[in-house]
Amino acid sequence: MVRSDETPHELAARPAQELLPPAAQTPLTRAADTAELCRNRPNPLVPWPTISWSRRKLALLLVLIGCGVGGLAYWYTHRIPPLPPGIAFGNGRIEADPIDIATKFAGRIAQLRVDEGDVVKAGQVLAVMDTRDLETSLRKSEALADQARKTIGEANAILDQAHSQVIFAQQQMDRAKALVDQGWTTKETYDQRHQALDGAKAVESAARIRVNEAEHALEAAAQDAELYRTNIADNTLVAPRDGRIQYRIANIGEVLPAGGKVFTMLDIGYVYMDVYLPTLSAGLVKIDDDARIVLDAYPDRPIPAKVSFIADQAQFTPKTVETQTERDKLMFRVRVRIDPRRSAAHANLVRSGLPGVSYVQVDPKAAWPDRLRVPS
Repeated sequence: MVRSDETPHELAARPAQELLPPAAQTPLTRAADTAELCRNRPNPLVPWPTISWSRRKLALLLVLIGCGVGGLAYWYTHRIPPLPPGIAFGNGRIEADPIDIATKFAGRIAQLRVDEGDVVKAGQVLAVMDTRDLETSLRKSEALADQARKTIGEANAILDQAHSQVIFAQQQMDRAKALVDQGWTTKETYDQRHQALDGAKAVESAARIRVNEAEHALEAAAQDAELYRTNIADNTLVAPRDGRIQYRIANIGEVLPAGGKVFTMLDIGYVYMDVYLPTLSAGLVKIDDDARIVLDAYPDRPIPAKVSFIADQAQFTPKTVETQTERDKLMFRVRVRIDPRRSAAHANLVRSGLPGVSYVQVDPKAAWPDRLRVPS
């Protein structure tokens, strides 16, 4: 449609169809104009050109082949080389002997001198129990012992006096006997001196018995005092071995019964791993065979060890019928122990429960692979 303000040049530039009035434009003409506008104006709703199904399958196949080649290359570069003949292996967990630090008598905890994770030495004081009642009994026994010592001194003095009386009575009887023999005194006087001597000896014997009683009383009091000292010492809980505190079970002020646990410590001098080997391998293992322990946490640090125990019976059996196939399934427990000196030198790294693998050299001629060799 022509506007009144358009110039001749603008009219010439416009398509002839647009110069017609709207009523004169046919549907076919309007559709052609719309297609022209779509070609000149991109529409984001128009989809991308589709790919044929065969091309999709080819692309997917290429992706799968690439993934397979990459996985195979990763496995080949990271695979563990096979073990040489003569070396058996089994899975297990590193363990250390637990030691319960418990009370010998019922009592209240007065002091705790260590905590979980602390490394302790043999003889180190770990906890102290309240021993005021035992200390009171100790002082009582010591007082009785002092009293017995004084009684012994008194009894010895009485014994000395009685012994002097015996000597004097013996001398009087000897003189009376001489006088009787010479006719200067009567037989009655001699009998009196003899009776006096017997009486003095009886008093001396009684004094000696009194001394023995006092000495026994002193020994009993001393034994009671020593017993209380021992009980007081037993209420001081000490570490029996070098190790590390794993758990603290009780706290200060708690009253525990006899045998109540205060700590659980790990004996770092006895670190081992129990593994299960089949019949063919277990039958070749001997005590003190060379072994290696590789923990999952330290895969590049093989730990030298020795075989310290071999079970004489299978730990689990699938069936009671021991055919050749079933015998191959019998598993025997084998304990591989780390050298105590090495365990003590690396006490801070000893942890119970770490998983790993134990390798046992069942054939002395078998050489350790490079990944299991220990630097000398």
